[in-house]
Amino acid sequence: MQISEAESVVMDVLWQRKSCAAEDVVAALANTQHWQEATIKTLLNRLLKKGAIAATKDGRRYLYSPILRREDWVLGESQGLLERLFDGRVTPLVAHFSQQRKLSRKDIVELRKLLDGIDAGGDKQ
Repeated sequence: MQISEAESVVMDVLWQRKSCAAEDVVAALANTQHWQEATIKTLLNRLLKKGAIAATKDGRRYLYSPILRREDWVLGESQGLLERLFDGRVTPLVAHFSQQRKLSRKDIVELRKLLDGIDAGGDKQ
């Protein structure tokens, strides 16, 4: 499922809160986004049409909750990035960040631990 960058900001609120009204989303984004309430409601409607969220009537308002799981969205986005920019391969991605000096010492330690864990598990490809 493709969702835009703006829609992903709204989804972040819903992923954190599980269920909330449009005015709660507006309040949650008030300090970080300079969007009008109508913009947020438009984004909610787009997400509804895409099937990324559900709406349930709660008195005179609707409560919105995510259907699309964050993990599934992140997986799709990361696979798309790898395909578009690195021919589906992880090694060129890591090489790119290392060449641009975007890997911190902590990143390198964590990558080594991850690779050691993969080697120990026999999951070599």
